[in-house]
This record gives sequence, structure tokens and C-alpha cells, in this order.
Amino acid sequence: MTKTVVVYHSGYGHTSKQAEAIARGANAELISIDGEGNITDAQWLLLNDAAAIIFGSPTYMGTVSWQFKKFADATSKPWFSQQWKDKVFGGFTNSATMNGDKHSTIHYFFTLAMQHSGVWVGTGLMPSNSKAAKRDDVNYVGSFAGAMMQTPSDASADEVNVGDLETARLYGARIADLASKLNK
Repeated sequence: MTKTVVVYHSGYGHTSKQAEAIARGANAELISIDGEGNITDAQWLLLNDAAAIIFGSPTYMGTVSWQFKKFADATSKPWFSQQWKDKVFGGFTNSATMNGDKHSTIHYFFTLAMQHSGVWVGTGLMPSNSKAAKRDDVNYVGSFAGAMMQTPSDASADEVNVGDLETARLYGARIADLASKLNK
């Protein structure tokens, strides 16, 4: 099986739920960036050995959290030697509002993946955009570029939307499947 790793930061636990759903779909290892923006040396080795890396962060003030940004800056070491070249990449985010400028976060992930000479994978999911659509439907937020989740600012981590979690799971499965096909 192709090794997939989900590396993410979660400020309040909502994005952790999304990361767990992505990891379930991809049968991936989880790496949680700590509150100081760090991961361990062993976790860096997991990323280096992975065929697919999936980035995750809440969207704060229109982009990734500072903890994720610190992690991203530290990826300059594998970037310099192009250690992550041709890996498969994807990304996911959560914010309190339906839009919340989440695309800025996904674009940040995409740019980081391209700087590492990676291959980006979109969701491959049609949006739930008919009059009959319900908030718990898959890809209700309607993103093609990466998995997006919306959680009200006063909701606990246990109250994240089930449709958004299923979107994340399906996206993780797609990334792992494509990484497996590309690494035959």
C-alpha cells in the first residue's frame, strides 16, 4: 500500500475531526502540528517517506494558521534538495463561515505543493447545489480544489457537519487511490 500522511494544525479541534476523516479515507498516518508550530524528527521522516502528503489548517484571517505557516517555512529543507518532488498532494480547511476565504488557504497549500514540485489532487466531487440539497450532503460547500468544511464559531468539535466529514473521507480516499496508481 502507498504511504499517505496527513499533516495539519487544529486550533480548537474542528480541523482535527476533518483530518481524522481524511486519514480514514486515505488509510493515512496523522501528524498534528503542535501549538508552537513544530513536528518531531520522526514525523519529518514519515513525510519524507510518504508517496502522498495532505496539508490541513483552519482558515484564520484568510489563510493558514501561524503554526502551519511555521511548519511550511521549515519545509525549505526538503524543498532545497527537492526531496518531495513528484509526491501527490492535497489540502483541506475549515472556517466558521460558509465562504470564510477558505480558497486562500487551499491556494496556499497548492502553492506550497507546487514549490515542492508535487502533483495536486482536487476533490473530484460534484457540488450539492440543487434546491433539494441539504447541508449534510457531500461537498455542500462546493469546492473542487480541496476539502472545505464549515463549522459555526460557537460549535464544539463534536458538532462538525457529517456531510463535510464525508467529503473529507472521500477526498482522502481519492488522494490515496491516485497516489497508488502513480506509484506502481
